[in-house]
Amino acid sequence: MTFDGAGVNIAVVAPGADTVEYCRFDASGAETRHRLPERDGGVWHGYLPGVQPGEHYGLRAHGPYDPDRGQRYNPAKLLVDPYARLLSGALRTDPAIYGFGGGDPYGRDPDQRDSAPYVPRCVVTGAGGRLGPAVRPLRPARRRRADTGRFGPAEPQGSVWTGPFSHPAENRPATPWSRTVVYEAHVRGLTRRHPGLPAQLRGTYAGLGHPVVVDRLARLGITAVELLPVHASVTEPFLLEASKTNYWGYNTLAFFAPHAAYAATEDPAHEFQTMVSALHAAGIEVLLDVVYNHSAEGSERGPTLSLRGLDNTTYYRVEPADSRRYRDVTGCGNTLNVTNPHVVRLICDSLRYWVTEMGVDGFRFDLATALARNPDGFDPAAPLLTAIHADPLLSSVKLIAEPWDVGSDGYQVGAFPAPWAEWNGRYRDTVRDVWNGRTSSVADLGYRLTGSSDLFEHGGRRPWASVNFVTAHDGFPLADLVSYAGKHNEANGEGNRDGESDNRSANYGAEGPTDDPGILATRRRVRRGLLTTLLLSAGVPMLLAGDELGRTQSGNNNAYCQDNETSWLAWPEPEAGVPARPDGRARGRGRAGAAAGTGEPGQADAAVGADDPAGPDPLLASLVAGLLSMRGELASLHRDRFFHGGESEPGRLADITWLREDGKVMSQADWWAAHLVTLVAHIAGAADGPDGERVGELGGSGVDGAARAGGLGTSTVGDQTGLLCILHPDGTDTSVTLPGAPWAERLDLLLDTAEEDLGGFPATRSAPRRVLAAGAELAVAARSVVLLRTHPPA
Repeated sequence: MTFDGAGVNIAVVAPGADTVEYCRFDASGAETRHRLPERDGGVWHGYLPGVQPGEHYGLRAHGPYDPDRGQRYNPAKLLVDPYARLLSGALRTDPAIYGFGGGDPYGRDPDQRDSAPYVPRCVVTGAGGRLGPAVRPLRPARRRRADTGRFGPAEPQGSVWTGPFSHPAENRPATPWSRTVVYEAHVRGLTRRHPGLPAQLRGTYAGLGHPVVVDRLARLGITAVELLPVHASVTEPFLLEASKTNYWGYNTLAFFAPHAAYAATEDPAHEFQTMVSALHAAGIEVLLDVVYNHSAEGSERGPTLSLRGLDNTTYYRVEPADSRRYRDVTGCGNTLNVTNPHVVRLICDSLRYWVTEMGVDGFRFDLATALARNPDGFDPAAPLLTAIHADPLLSSVKLIAEPWDVGSDGYQVGAFPAPWAEWNGRYRDTVRDVWNGRTSSVADLGYRLTGSSDLFEHGGRRPWASVNFVTAHDGFPLADLVSYAGKHNEANGEGNRDGESDNRSANYGAEGPTDDPGILATRRRVRRGLLTTLLLSAGVPMLLAGDELGRTQSGNNNAYCQDNETSWLAWPEPEAGVPARPDGRARGRGRAGAAAGTGEPGQADAAVGADDPAGPDPLLASLVAGLLSMRGELASLHRDRFFHGGESEPGRLADITWLREDGKVMSQADWWAAHLVTLVAHIAGAADGPDGERVGELGGSGVDGAARAGGLGTSTVGDQTGLLCILHPDGTDTSVTLPGAPWAERLDLLLDTAEEDLGGFPATRSAPRRVLAAGAELAVAARSVVLLRTHPPA
């Protein structure tokens, strides 16, 4: 549907329909139906004059109702336009929302009741999905009451912060992949409890784009926020009947419409654009978690809301031997038919819209393996992937695959082609195993730390193909990962049967909160070790929002339906203290209230209402900010190419050298040892060459890298100071002999995660407390990471 200033052009893909109706609703809710007059190539279309932005509409499709042939047309069901830019209203539970009669989705009788009173309606919009001009002040909306969803009185004019506006596609940060740091967040949950925001902005696009939030993310060192789904979604009927909400939003109904419940204003598209523009101005990109693998209509037992009623077999995969049923590889009831050109175009049109009109910088594709099945097996040249690769716009933005689904051979980490990056589940599992006391080999951890070249180096892919993470929205947050041995999802109402049972977590002696100082000390060390490992690893680090603040879900590892304090971030109290800069220097207080509620790095305070089961750690955010600052400054930590390894000699150091605790170089037997106690790596300094390339970087990661790649990965240009990283996840103290020539003559101790004050980090980067000689014995505490700067002999 496209508004041209005098009316609307309408085009609907419904190949099997006998006719399609455009249904207008006036302010009283009265419906007027207009039959689309033309059909070409399976597309019904027409022009309707007099329609203006703000009007509500829907579609009705007439055709055969024959589940045996996969056809489920039912004109009694009002349908959402797949290209709608805005939806109004919520899904309500009523028998009329189902297309089948008699409670039998496999029968031949359609339900005759009108669903219009119970389903969302589309809203006519102008250019760019907006209700008005491209640039105008945001008007406060009538606020929805949280308990009923109904509208209350309007907020006072001027209560919504608008900030400067430029189109978000015009001020993109264009951050290189190698310098990208991702922060996974939920629009509502990130700011719902933020004490520094006006109440009406909390949990909204405008709240996320507010300076108090944007500035905090920038100071932390974040370069990209990855937002959980913002496409318009609805809550499944079974949750509605239980008075719950699909909080995560992985139940998309309209792929072009921003979710209106996250808007503080009556114009969600413009508010979203303003948010993106504000983040861009601070150098922060916006990535969207998108759900194109299934839709909100669920299985054949689900409601008829849009695609099912327009053309069931065009939009969905059905079982070849029984067209009444869906072939479901998503676990959500249906799978979009991404081998059909109409569906491929729908998805690509949606992606282009969010890039060009809404200004986003990339996408994380939920259950991406389902999008690459052709038709059943994984195919890196599947129609949708090929269409994205061939599109000059879409192939130029950041593309991240969640490389699995629930179908046969669904786990495909490392199998997606360039230019895709992937969520690296192998990284998550290995690092969790190492730090929570499970078995992991030296080589396995070594490959994960160095960008997983064993998974991604083929086909010319780079370390940034690996999006490394330890926690994500799906599972425990970091505080719970070190505090709970098992899930506690009773609040979800599913008898604790939902959610992953194998979390690779540990509680270290007590389940959940405890006042045992020994347990809390262990949890603090492990949590610091996990974060430090993540932020020192090659690849793209992804942090889960709130992990740096000790956010907990009280042991719930599947909080998809918890739109409450279980999921919302708790932020530090306003005016709790003068925060420190990432470099450790004191930050002067500005005007009264300027630092209120920012939760910025270094702020030594517990979060509002939080009960961190791992114990308060006021320097956790400072640790993250300091490591990200160092990562951004050192070329050796934001690599464009894989490590190569090999031998070192004076003035010519291998880009990475794996060492033993006694200071000697690892042998092949050491590298392939089945159990890891301590891992020591020397990372040579690297300089930025022309076009951002790292000087001396070739490829590979293992101790035999030189033999495999045919040369030495050396660092011979620029600042020759390097880093010595000691990971000691074992539960007992140890000592490490510091290496000598050719790697070091002396070493500066930068970070010790076992020390209460992190050994002075990050201030030690400019003023180290301890300088050690090569060959010295360094005591390393249990479950810690020690980082030293190496100065090679002159």
